[in-house]
This record gives sequence, C-alpha cells and structure tokens, in this order.
Amino acid sequence: MRNLTVRIIVICAIGLGVGSSLANEVALHKHTAEEVKSACDKAGGKFSQDSGGMYGCGTDCHGGPGTDCTVGCTKDQICTGQVLGGRRPTNLLTTLRRSSGR
Repeated sequence: MRNLTVRIIVICAIGLGVGSSLANEVALHKHTAEEVKSACDKAGGKFSQDSGGMYGCGTDCHGGPGTDCTVGCTKDQICTGQVLGGRRPTNLLTTLRRSSGR
C-alpha cells in the first residue's frame, strides 16, 4: 500500500508539472525520510515510503492530506516539490503548506 501511495504522489507531482502551467516544480536539496516525515506531520499531510528507496508526502496545501502540494524523494538524491501557483518555496514545510498570509 505504501509503495502505491508513493508512486501516486510522484505521478501526481509529475502530472502537475507536465499538465498544468499553474504548477511549479522546485528542487529541495537532499532530505532523509525522517526529515520529510517530520515536515509532513507538521503540515498535516500523508507520508509514504516504499522498499525501493522512494518516499514522499502529499498535502492539500492547507493542513490536510492531498496531492496539491507534494514532495517526492529518492534516497541519496535531491528531493522535488510540486506546488500550485507561482509560489517559490525554499524548504520542505513551505512546500507542503501555504503560508497563512496567502
């Protein structure tokens, strides 16, 4: 089940980048699964990890699970975030959750 969830998050993230000019993809440096899980918990998202080294988180950008704001990582590689709109987040938490000022 977790493997499927990670793949869905990654597919949605890729689909948003290809299919919508409203989506924005950002590089987020390397992050461990524990770092992504911690940010995911703070953002109210759903974390998943598979046995192949992929892990990620998806949120609705407003404090709940979803796929509007996602982070996808592969072990030992740079993580990629997907957000809607013209936002330029610079870390895991701002990728997964919009600031309260917007």
